[in-house]
Amino acid sequence: MVHSIELVFDQDTEVAVRRIWTDLAAAGIPSQAPASRPHVSLVVAGAIPAEVDPLLESVSTRMPLRCVIGAPLLFGRAKVVLARLVVPTTDLLAVHAAVYRLCGPHLQPQPMPNCVPGQWTPHVTLARRVGAAALGRAMRIAAKPTQIDGSFAALRRWDGNTKAEHLLG
Repeated sequence: MVHSIELVFDQDTEVAVRRIWTDLAAAGIPSQAPASRPHVSLVVAGAIPAEVDPLLESVSTRMPLRCVIGAPLLFGRAKVVLARLVVPTTDLLAVHAAVYRLCGPHLQPQPMPNCVPGQWTPHVTLARRVGAAALGRAMRIAAKPTQIDGSFAALRRWDGNTKAEHLLG
């Protein structure tokens, strides 16, 4: 399983994302609920050891960090991942770059290519494996509200092997 360093939302923003998940599930679209917590992955690798936690304390002090959840977007081709863009502000890009720089030497065996600065697309995942037949309906649901003004509350290290969340800072 993968490990990641992620930004988690404040309560109000999390509720807004979970509302979209609930609406998708009610429409028969495989949403992230209830097994996941809304988040934005900053770095992803096969393993990220706990030794990075103290390295990220300086980044944790930047929280809370304002964010805007914008337009829906798709990743993949056949069965797609449905997400909402998190508008890449200067502050968000700086947090991402700092996390990548601090964690880079510890990412095992190496970081996933889509989390390298300049290749990273900040997003919050809404649903996975959405087929063509459900795509139009899924996009209509995912697009409302058109914008969510929110905040990131904290950084976390996610251990996909144990499904454990380690809040940082």
